[in-house]
Amino acid sequence: MLTYAQAGVDDEKTSKALKSIISLAKRTFEFRRGKIGEPAEDLGHYAALMDFGDFYLAMTTDGVGTKVLVAEAVGKFDTIGIDMIAMNVNDLLCVGAEPVALVDYLAVREPDERVFEGIAKGLYEGARQAGIAIVGGETAVMPDLINGFDLAGTAIGVVEKGRLITGEKIRPGDAVIGISSSGIHSNGLTLARKLLIPKYGLDYDYEGKKLWEWLLEPTRIYVRAVLELIEKVEVHGLAHITGGGLLNLKRLTPYGFSMEMPPIEGIFRFIHDNGVPLEEMFRVFNMGVGMVAVVPQEGKEEALELLNRHFESFELGRVVEEPGIRVENYGVKL
Repeated sequence: MLTYAQAGVDDEKTSKALKSIISLAKRTFEFRRGKIGEPAEDLGHYAALMDFGDFYLAMTTDGVGTKVLVAEAVGKFDTIGIDMIAMNVNDLLCVGAEPVALVDYLAVREPDERVFEGIAKGLYEGARQAGIAIVGGETAVMPDLINGFDLAGTAIGVVEKGRLITGEKIRPGDAVIGISSSGIHSNGLTLARKLLIPKYGLDYDYEGKKLWEWLLEPTRIYVRAVLELIEKVEVHGLAHITGGGLLNLKRLTPYGFSMEMPPIEGIFRFIHDNGVPLEEMFRVFNMGVGMVAVVPQEGKEEALELLNRHFESFELGRVVEEPGIRVENYGVKL
C-alpha cells in the first residue's frame, strides 16, 4: 500500500503551511479597494476575480509538476506545454470565464535548444486548443537552483458579471455530469512515479502502451466544450478535477454528491492494482473524469448531447442534501 503522503506529498501539511501566506495575501486586497481591478472576495474558487466594471478579469497560475521528470527521463518534451496550458485554462472555465491569454515561466539548469523547441511545440498546440494567445514569458537559467527544468504559467480570462458561475445556484436534485479525462493529466504523478517506475521501468508495456506513454498523455483541454455548454445550457457549477480528486467538488457547494463513477481502467487500474487503496485513488486522481458540470435536471439531456460531441461525457449522479461525496458503485465516501 502507498498513499500520496507516503510518496512525499502531504496535502494536509501543505494546507496548514499555506495558511499564513493566504492570510497575508488577503490583507493586500485593501491596496486595490475602490480602484479598478479590486479583488472580488469569496467569489473565485478556481480562479481569482478582479472587478473591471461590467466584467471580471479571472486569473490563475499553475505548472506541470513532476510530470516534467518523466519527460526528462524519456527525452520527450513536446507535450508538457499542453499540460501547463490545460491546467490553467481549465481552472478559468470553472468560474465561467473565457480564457484569453497566458504568460509562461521556464526555469532551467542550462539552456538546451532541443528541449526549448519541444516545449515550444507543446505550448503552441495547447494555445491552439484553448484559443488563447501566449503574450509573454520569462526564461530563467539557474544552475545553482534548478536540476533539470520547471514549467509554469499564469493565465487570464474574462467573464461578464451576469454570467459568473460560482456554485451558489447549486441545489439538491441537480444533475452531475462528468466529462472524460485523457488519463492521469498532471496530478498525482509523484505517487504514480514512485509506485510504478522503480518496479516496472518506463518502457514497461501495459495494455499495449509503454508506461511513459500513459504518464505523459497530455491533459485534456475543455475550453471549446465548456464554453459551448455555458452558452446554451444553464450551468450551476463547474469543477476541474485536479489534485485532490473528487474532493474538488467541495469547492462548489456545501451540499453533497451521490455519484457512480466510470469503471476503473487504464493507468488508474494499474496504479490501484499495485497497492493504492480505493479511497486514496479518488482523493488523488481524476479517475477518468477531468471536468464536472452541475446543471438543473431539465438541462441534463441537452448538456449530455452537446458535451458528447466534444468528448465522452456521462451522467454521474445528483446533488444531495447531506454533505460529502459518495461514490456509490465503489462504496467510497469522501
